[in-house]
Amino acid sequence: MIRTLLMLIFFISLSATQAQSTLKGKITDKDSGEPLPFANIDLRLDNKTLSRAQSDFDGNFIFKNVAPNTYTIRVACIGYKPVQISNIELSIDSIKHIDIKMQPTTIEMQEFVMVEYKNRLIDKSHTTVKRTVSEEDFTSIAIRSTSEVSMNTAGVYDPNSQYKYQLPPSNETYSAITDNNFKDVAFDPLSTFSIDVDKASYTNVRRFINSGQLPPKEAVRIEEMVNYFDYDYPQPKDDKPFSITTEYTKCPWDSSHKLVHIGIQGKQIEFEDAAPSNLVFLIDVSGSMSSHDKLGLVKTGLHLLVDQLRPQDQVAIVVYAGAAGLVLPSTNGEHKSEIHEAIENLSAGGSTAGGAGINLAYKVAKQHFIKDGNNRIILASDGDFNVGISSREGLVKLIEEKRNQGIFLTVLGFGTGNIKDATMEQLADKGNGNYNYIDNALEAKKVFVTELGGNLITIAKDVKVQVEFNPAAVKGYRLIGYVNRNLNNEDFNDDLKDAGEIGSGHNVTMMYEIILTESDEEFSDIDPLKYRKDSESLVELNHEVLTIKFRYKDPKASKSKLITEVLYNEPIPFVQTSNNCKFSVSVASFGMLLRDSEYSGSYAYSDVIELAQNSKGTDDDGSRSEFIQLVEMVAVLDRN
Repeated sequence: MIRTLLMLIFFISLSATQAQSTLKGKITDKDSGEPLPFANIDLRLDNKTLSRAQSDFDGNFIFKNVAPNTYTIRVACIGYKPVQISNIELSIDSIKHIDIKMQPTTIEMQEFVMVEYKNRLIDKSHTTVKRTVSEEDFTSIAIRSTSEVSMNTAGVYDPNSQYKYQLPPSNETYSAITDNNFKDVAFDPLSTFSIDVDKASYTNVRRFINSGQLPPKEAVRIEEMVNYFDYDYPQPKDDKPFSITTEYTKCPWDSSHKLVHIGIQGKQIEFEDAAPSNLVFLIDVSGSMSSHDKLGLVKTGLHLLVDQLRPQDQVAIVVYAGAAGLVLPSTNGEHKSEIHEAIENLSAGGSTAGGAGINLAYKVAKQHFIKDGNNRIILASDGDFNVGISSREGLVKLIEEKRNQGIFLTVLGFGTGNIKDATMEQLADKGNGNYNYIDNALEAKKVFVTELGGNLITIAKDVKVQVEFNPAAVKGYRLIGYVNRNLNNEDFNDDLKDAGEIGSGHNVTMMYEIILTESDEEFSDIDPLKYRKDSESLVELNHEVLTIKFRYKDPKASKSKLITEVLYNEPIPFVQTSNNCKFSVSVASFGMLLRDSEYSGSYAYSDVIELAQNSKGTDDDGSRSEFIQLVEMVAVLDRN
């Protein structure tokens, strides 16, 4: 009896001891020695993944409470060759440390010489700038791409310019954009448009710049660039879903004009407190998605999202290539390992049947529909829909039908060469969702972790803006950006007219450049109205510049609500405006310069940089500092 008891105690203590083994390590760049964050590390036994870890900002990872055995680990990181290490032996109560050096899969682009703006030295993790002539006018820049060779992105010189570095032609498509012109308040006092919280344009523009190339003008949507950044607008009070903040000041790029700055802040709802989610990942696994910056980055992002799931959430995975298929039935958020494994086993190959995939995804979402929950499809693709429902009109009609059934669509763009930007933006708009372009692992973390609530939780839908300008104070106005968001004036009160959505914590910024009534400036080709009747009330209301009206619906409602704000004729000097106003103006003016806008006036990249530096604020996530570096890089590239 005593012997049996002693043996039992021994085996219990042995089991407890075995559970204490630890495997940890550090992942670094083989060439530079720099740590690699957000690398995925799989701990495998007998060809099965037991657990997954991700390296932190210092490149460190750890697996705790691992039973003694002989393991294999696989390491994957965007822009690096995968690493597999076998025969890792863990003994009882051991701590094993492994240093892993990863080899970049890069293309060395040709060196070229150009005049550097103010001799600035730029150094980014994926762009190296080396000074070859100190304190002189020239800088030699060698740009190293982290894309795979299969992307066919070897750079060549533009023979017509000693400064511009061009990539080969691609299959990317963008809709034409024509800047909003000034409108005469006497003839058109109302400005009506749909809000926009998409952010794809900024990250796509960033991708071009980091590749040593200026973006096409059609890729630059100013409102998406401005709305990429967070601003310190106040949280809404009472039961309103968003707050409204206005500023009225001098226009920095044209001192004879004024600038109206409008910011709205969506109510913050923590994802942990949100309604249950019924998600369907709809993943393009066609041949065009085979590179690391496409399907590889999709996997990284979805792994991050799965880590945030709660027991009340459920996820299914639908893929499409030559045909569509269900690779993971709707699975409870508690079973993360099953979902992770399904994601990791995805591979690319074949043509693209986007229409068939979308049909299947909506069918699965409908089967597992959660009443009063968040029912959403997350489409990840390079945008190349060429089989099945290939026309934009057919896809839009399908998505509009399903939107009305309470299933929303979020669209995520990846990679280089096949982006169908116009189609992807429209699908997200019609699906009551957001459109984001993900160009690196940090952006994946931003979309799937930091801003998860905003991208999944809708707090207001069909949000429209209508601004009425007072002709006693304003002669002309121009909406900056939102070119493809304009609505007819009568659409504002039409609850059947679709408009934009605001997610949890989202903020949206709008700006008008206005010309005052006392100005002699001419911008309209229309003769003055002979029979116009001036209202006596205009004199009484000349202390008002404009009235802003917002119309929105609660996420499950069909009838809209109205919020009204008045902006008074009390301008302040631009230097006294908030950092919210200053920094968003710097981004908007950068967008105008990239678009070669006739309205950018005398503003230059140096002005953008100075304004952004002075209004950077705390910049906790470093995105504003990165923006300044992007402007500096463009100042080098765009030397005409």
